[in-house]
Amino acid sequence: MKLATLAALIAAVEEGSMRAAARRLACSQPALTRMIRELELELAAPLLVRSSRGVQPTAQGRVLYERAVRARHELDAAADEISQIGGHLVGKLHIGAVPLAVMLLIPEAMRTFVREFPQIQLRISEELYVAQLQKLRSGEVDITVGGIPDDLSAGEFYVEPLLATTMIPTARKGSRWLQAKSLQDLQQAPWVYAGTNSHSGYARALFERNGLEAPQQGALVNSTLALLSLVSTGDYVALLPQQIAHQPWLANYVAPIALAEAGLPLQVGAILRQELALAPVVRHLLTHLHRAAHHINRGDSLLS
Repeated sequence: MKLATLAALIAAVEEGSMRAAARRLACSQPALTRMIRELELELAAPLLVRSSRGVQPTAQGRVLYERAVRARHELDAAADEISQIGGHLVGKLHIGAVPLAVMLLIPEAMRTFVREFPQIQLRISEELYVAQLQKLRSGEVDITVGGIPDDLSAGEFYVEPLLATTMIPTARKGSRWLQAKSLQDLQQAPWVYAGTNSHSGYARALFERNGLEAPQQGALVNSTLALLSLVSTGDYVALLPQQIAHQPWLANYVAPIALAEAGLPLQVGAILRQELALAPVVRHLLTHLHRAAHHINRGDSLLS
């Protein structure tokens, strides 16, 4: 199996068009078709379904595509790491981070890291609820900065704790839900759930931790902007990390709800695949994340 033929499959799947894939690889469309056909003959399986609307991967094609993307990522990472071992710190890092990290940890860490290592390209993607780690497993992201799952498989990932926080209920300034005294008072409130579904997440975990049935979702979002927009302008309740809920810039729009029950404790950390843990650039980034976390732990407000 050749790297060139795998690159052809990756381009075809991601572009959804043989013509666009050929353009991306700077080759002719017949040459691209031959490479895909070579793969199909080698594996004795169809990899793409062609139609008037373009191409889509078959089940077999999807499996090979995902493994090929992972292999390409590993080869790129190996080349970067070899350069780094030689003292030439270049390369790319893709970080998936929860809102607390995006708003507080990441800006300060990036400021100091990029100043020290300007040749390293950092890409940041927001992840609202990091319980499922598919992106980390597939190699789509290099490091996840978020809540450390309780059921994380021992030995699968390297974990470095950074920051302790508490997820607390919040509502719009002036909202009737600010009068609630207990979680039970909020069971009928329209809650904003963060993630891909309402069957998991921090809000559900908070209610179940207190022996209560989780409320029905009022909205399901996958971005911080959507969550803050709904809570600050509507009749919704949502959990926010206490460090964000108490930020001065948010105080005119959103307020914490004072309840008898404590909020949901959460340990935020950096999670990465074991093979990346010793890479020089990763170790440097972790140092800068720890430095940013230290500022927050001692009460500095990085956004005010």
